[in-house]
Amino acid sequence: MGIVAGSIRSKGAPAAEERRTGPLIVTEDVELLDDLLRLCAAAGAEPEVHHSVPEGRGSWESAPLVLVGDDAAARCRGAARRRGVLLVGREQDDPDVWRLAVEIGADGVLRLPDAERWLVDRIADAAEGVGEQALTVGVMGGRGGAGASTLACALAVTAARAGRRTMLIDGDPLGGGIDVLLGGERAEGRRWPDFAASKGRVAGGALEESLPELHQMRVLSWDRGDSVLVPPEAMRSVLAAARRRGGVVVVDLPRRVDEGVAEALAQLDLGLLVVPGELRSVAAANRVASVVGMVLQDLRVVARGPYASGLDDGWVAASLGLPLAGELPWETLSPEMRDGAVPPGPPGGPLARFCAAFWDRALAGGVAS
Repeated sequence: MGIVAGSIRSKGAPAAEERRTGPLIVTEDVELLDDLLRLCAAAGAEPEVHHSVPEGRGSWESAPLVLVGDDAAARCRGAARRRGVLLVGREQDDPDVWRLAVEIGADGVLRLPDAERWLVDRIADAAEGVGEQALTVGVMGGRGGAGASTLACALAVTAARAGRRTMLIDGDPLGGGIDVLLGGERAEGRRWPDFAASKGRVAGGALEESLPELHQMRVLSWDRGDSVLVPPEAMRSVLAAARRRGGVVVVDLPRRVDEGVAEALAQLDLGLLVVPGELRSVAAANRVASVVGMVLQDLRVVARGPYASGLDDGWVAASLGLPLAGELPWETLSPEMRDGAVPPGPPGGPLARFCAAFWDRALAGGVAS
């Protein structure tokens, strides 16, 4: 079977990703080419294929990634040196492979099938133009009814209104759907059941474009059907895709930590634990914090008034042994819920001020601020 050089559209590439630029493949090895085209399709990338270095200046210099088959390495000698060149083959014991890699200025040597999973990720990263990952913040309640979902919505809406790329992810299958809180339960787009079977890499651009757009941000919520279990692999893949798009990701999480929630916690930069200022709430929050803290290193308290006699925000945080992220009066959350307004409510209200101040600190100096 002959090989036709030129642009090849991967049949498995999602329509939403067809605008992306894929890698340059240089090989005449039919079996190797089949493998590389399959991996490009898995990454949602559209490659360009040549037998040797393309003539003139162009795709060799501009391609986000260059995959050179070991059969074509000799034909690539003298090509312009650049980053992002990988020498790929199937022969496991070729003694000359490293010499060939040095001669063409390759960043590394890959052997298939062992390196397939890593290579799919690398192709997708190159095709998507991955930059700085999103600042990812999780919100959970120290007890039921603490207002964690409303705070998660308020943080996401505040970030989106400030012009930041924002995604809000509902990680609580029993929470009723965070899109309801935003008034978007009928908005068109995919929900969690559509991603429950996801394994491996999820394309960030395809994820973003498939979700409902509410209040200038993308929202991944639950539908109103039966509860669907999201396996750890799906949670890992979806959150990783969301983070690769940059900007801000806010995750609303339940208090009970199962395997899927643990995967979400592992990808957070920062967690906020909403704790009402009463002894029973602090006792409940302590149990949540002890489990969450096993996975998430940076967990902070958002204290909620009114406080029981003798308590304040500092006491709540100190009792849990966690840093204080800030304080919210109780009445800043529930009135918006009753009136049907979208959190954070009025721009000058306490909730809006809390969210604006939080993002100013977190984004200006990093999550350590």
